[in-house]
Formats: sequence, C-alpha cells, structure tokens
Amino acid sequence: MRIAIGVVIKPCSLSPGHVTRCGAAAATSVSALNTTSSISLKTLASKNPKFSWSSLEYDSLAQSVRLGKNWMEYQGINDWEGLLDPLDCNLRTEILRYGQFVEAAYRSFDFDPSSPTFSTCKYPRNSVFRRSGIGETGYRLTKNLRVTSGVQLPRWIDRAPSWMSTRSSWIGYVAVCQDKKEIARLGRRDVVIAYRGTATCLEWIENLRATLTSLPGHHHKAADDQVGPNISGPMVESGFLSLYTSSTDTCPSLQDMIREEISRVLETYGDEPLSFTITGHSLGAALATLTAYDINSTFPKAPIVTVVSFGGPRVGNRDFRCLLEKSGTKILRIVNSDDLITKVPGFVIDNNDVASNQQVNVAGLPSWLQKHVEYADVGKELRLSSKVSPYLNNINVATCHELSTYLHLVNGFVSSTCPFRATATRV
Repeated sequence: MRIAIGVVIKPCSLSPGHVTRCGAAAATSVSALNTTSSISLKTLASKNPKFSWSSLEYDSLAQSVRLGKNWMEYQGINDWEGLLDPLDCNLRTEILRYGQFVEAAYRSFDFDPSSPTFSTCKYPRNSVFRRSGIGETGYRLTKNLRVTSGVQLPRWIDRAPSWMSTRSSWIGYVAVCQDKKEIARLGRRDVVIAYRGTATCLEWIENLRATLTSLPGHHHKAADDQVGPNISGPMVESGFLSLYTSSTDTCPSLQDMIREEISRVLETYGDEPLSFTITGHSLGAALATLTAYDINSTFPKAPIVTVVSFGGPRVGNRDFRCLLEKSGTKILRIVNSDDLITKVPGFVIDNNDVASNQQVNVAGLPSWLQKHVEYADVGKELRLSSKVSPYLNNINVATCHELSTYLHLVNGFVSSTCPFRATATRV
C-alpha cells in the first residue's frame, strides 16, 4: 500500500536467526500476534471518534511468554541491552501489554463535555478492564488517580461553560497483579500505574507552560560568570510539575495519591518479588517519568521502578536526567520519529550520545532563554517511524501521535535494518 510520501514499503520477513534468538516461547507469542485474532477491529468511534482505534487483544499478548527468572532484564535492569535492535519478541509483547493498560485509561475516561460525569471514570473500579474491552489481565485496580491543574483562572471563567474550568480530572489508576498464574508467568508481582494523555482545557494550558522550574527540594546552584551545565540544578517543565503536585480542598494532589498507594503496596507485598511499572501516553508519559522519580526518591527501599512511555514530550533538563539515573529509575521511551510531540518542549542541548566529558557551550544564550530550552532526553529509546508501515496511508501530526499508531508500529518493528515485518497484522 502506498503511504503519503508516495513510497511503496515492502515489509521484511523475520529471519530464522531472529526467531531462534527469541526462543520457542517467544516464537509462539509472535505467532499469536500475527494471527488475525490478535487484532480485534473493535472501534470506539461510536463512543469517542477522537480515540477510535483497533485493539490488540490482551489475552493473545500474554500467551506463552514466561519471563520467569529473567523478568528484571525485561524491566530494564541492564538498560535493555541487546533487546531493542533487533527487538526481542518477549519485550515486544510486554510493551504491547503495558500499552493496553494505557488504552484502558483512555477508554474509561468520559470525554463528553455535555455529560454530567465529564472528566471522570465511566466505570466502577472493579469493572474497568472488562468494560474497557481489554479483557482479563490478572490485575486488580486498587486506586483511581486524579490530576489537578494549578493554573490561576481569570474571573470571567465563571461565565464560561463548566468544562472549560474543570480543575481536577481522572487521569488513570494503580493496578496490582493478583492472579497466581500471571504472577508466576511474570516472575514477580507487578504493580502498574497507567496514565492517559491530555483531555481537558486546563491540562492543555499546563502543557504550554514550557518554562523549566526547579524540583521541590532542589535549589538553583550559584554561578559566577560562567553558564555551565549545572547552573540551574535539576529542573522540569512547569506545567507537568503543576499537574503532579497541585491539589484542591476536596482533591489531593496526584503526588499524594501515588505516595499513599505505594506506601500501602509496599507494606502489603514488600516481602515478595515486586516491580513498579509506570506507563503512559503523551502527557501521561511525562507524568509517568515524574512519578517514577518521586517513588524512588520517596521510598529508598522501593523495588525496581520502570517507565514504559509512548509518545512522551521532554520533561526536564540534564541535571534531572542525572537524578533519574542515580536513583536507578529505568525508562524505555517508545518514540515515533514522525511524532512532533516527542520533539518538544525546548531543544536538546545535550543528549545520551554526547560523551559525559564533552560540554556544550551555551554561554551565548541569555539566562531566560536557557531556562526555556535546556531540555534533555531521558532513558533508553526505541525509535520507530510511521513511514515504514505499509498500512498507514494517512500520515499527519495527529495520527503520528495516536496511541494506536504506536502499538501498531511496535507490533511490526523488527530492527533498524528490517523496520517492519511482513507478518505483522494490519491495523
């Protein structure tokens, strides 16, 4: 099929070596992913056209992929070394599985501004996974999460529709694996924190507050005449931090809700193998990064904390990246090179490819501008591209950023030399 740029992409086949490297169990998983049953053409258009995508069935993703004693490798203990290019089949399945948790957050959110339940979760806590259509997961949702904007509203907003001034909204949930078979398959009890992307007016406004601000508890470092990499200390995007830490008289901050639930989980399950996996799309990816850092900095004895993010914007500066690395936070960023959101805010003055002893000269930038632009990418990156899929013929800013596109590209990606496998099912 011809895509927008007029080039016919011919998918490549999985080599025998790649299947062998994945192992028999993973090969079974690939087979399951390749069958037509692994893609369910259940559209959400009737409920919410903006988020109408096809669903990867959860049950097929989990078939025959037993992680067992190797589970920490797939949680990034070795920074996914040797697993990303070519993409390990087990890791592919795990990425898609966590993507389904994000999809459940989108499907469960009430997007209808005329609805009396706008910006809340449409389903009772015990039926979110079933009613959102992702099926049996082996996890139990233990806490709903809300996010609150700290934007100061003008007085005239009282005369505007109520949906424009919705300050707090449902953003996602915490779910704990409870099924004994799933715990055995995963090799540990997994705790998932899943976040949707931007949905309300005030969330959009917070997204645009791109000025970097200091993390609470971290003050600006003094400097004489030299503008160096540490002049600002660890800083993050103002809007993202506001959404994570703001509260109202009736709604605690997302940060407080996370800390309360993590404390409860550690007290309940702290004596067994445990992992925290935080996953999100777009704004949810940024919040996932802040959440992971907060868990590791608040709970020094926390088990491994992993972020699996889809289409996330940049979150902080180089010093913030250093804090993440020192805390042991593992981040896997799924990036579509054609997705504009992954290239904002600011500019990357230094990235993971720059040697640690090589400093970038930014002395020519005024301090106010540096505060806006000195961002840094974090973690490890799995880079994909909409242009390599033979099934995407409507490539634009919106479709390149959709979660469905990300899941489709992960499903098809093989390696940098074979970007899309011929047996990947069309979405």
